[in-house]
Amino acid sequence: MERLEIGLFGIVAMLVAILLRVPIAVAMGLTSFGGIWLMMGPMPAIGISKAIPYEMIGDWNLSAVPMFLLMGYLASGAGLTAGLFNAARVFLNRVPGGLATASVASSALFASASGSSVATAAAFSRIAIPEMLKAGYAPSLATGSVAAAGTLGSLIPPSVLLIIYGLMIDVSIATLFLAAVIPGMLSGLVFAAMITARCALKPELAPRLNEVTPWREKLALLRETWPLPLLIAGVLGGIFSGIFTATEAGAVGAFLAGIIALSRGTLSYSMLRSALVDTAISTAAIFIIVVAAALFSRFIALSTLPVWVTGQFAGLETIWVIIFICLLYLLLGCFLESISIILLTVPVLAPLLHSLDINLIWFGVLMVKLLETGLITPPVGMNVYVIKSSLGNTVSLGTIFSGVSWFILADLFTITLLVAFPIITLWLPNIAG
Repeated sequence: MERLEIGLFGIVAMLVAILLRVPIAVAMGLTSFGGIWLMMGPMPAIGISKAIPYEMIGDWNLSAVPMFLLMGYLASGAGLTAGLFNAARVFLNRVPGGLATASVASSALFASASGSSVATAAAFSRIAIPEMLKAGYAPSLATGSVAAAGTLGSLIPPSVLLIIYGLMIDVSIATLFLAAVIPGMLSGLVFAAMITARCALKPELAPRLNEVTPWREKLALLRETWPLPLLIAGVLGGIFSGIFTATEAGAVGAFLAGIIALSRGTLSYSMLRSALVDTAISTAAIFIIVVAAALFSRFIALSTLPVWVTGQFAGLETIWVIIFICLLYLLLGCFLESISIILLTVPVLAPLLHSLDINLIWFGVLMVKLLETGLITPPVGMNVYVIKSSLGNTVSLGTIFSGVSWFILADLFTITLLVAFPIITLWLPNIAG
């Protein structure tokens, strides 16, 4: 059997294993080991399988992942989410669908600290959705807005997905973070515009609130939110100014989050222990997949599959290749988890991107935006299931998916803008030099 045939057969075997509910790390690892064995023999397969875990986990840059996760868990444990939503709602309560827009705004800000879409969705499902349902909002709008707003955690820096992509493709993580700022803000603005337009045209979706909040109370609520902007400014400001690297920023962010929790009186032994345990569990899960994906990347390279893929697209205009890749990511997002998709596809697509001279910074941000959409796309839609598990039987799964359908359309509009106008993504990195 030729190497290319082994590579193609290996990918099919791995996808079948994943569909049969074999854990993705196991499916990737076993397929890769078996494929390398068939191509090179047992000893090279064993040697590569022994060397890769140390090479990957020993990479200093990967230490950013647990640190940013810890920062997010500490920020959540410090109770920073409730203050954000309360402040946003009093300033937006006169706007059609103001509570839903407040969920988007506060989620976007919290996403900057957590770097996790699932954490953002979980946090606001317990705060924002009950408030909207109590105010008479349509359940589909209430749940859909929080599920979709949670996806902003994947794109708005610091983002774990961008860190992993940057390490795999060997581009600057700080530049990726900078490039993601405007697309992340654009995503939130498109969500807010869609909510406002829908609720203005169909007021029964979101009854207007007639609350009048004195400015003294508004300012007091704003003072409650100061820790989170300070945390974000400290982390991103340090990265973009060059005071510390993106890797070091994770540790700085975790330290600042701990100080903020201490200053607010929310740093207890149980909270710290819970944050550390959650960080350890999440990090272990990510690192196991990363090691399996590194082995898979080596298998794919040895199979000559990337060269074959590049040859299949020879002669096509770049825009058609981009459209095909976008459709591929949207399809994969319906079934697989975001980190797994990055680790599965980047080794295959990297040579193609290089051959077409596609800007890797722009592509990384576009890819994460596509993966964001996958977080709310049926049948998997991880954020949808996070919302459902938080609410129990209060709202049906069908209602939540119905609500997010409008946000999927909004995401497709944003993706179209990012493809048509790459300057949206590249403007900040260009002026930063």
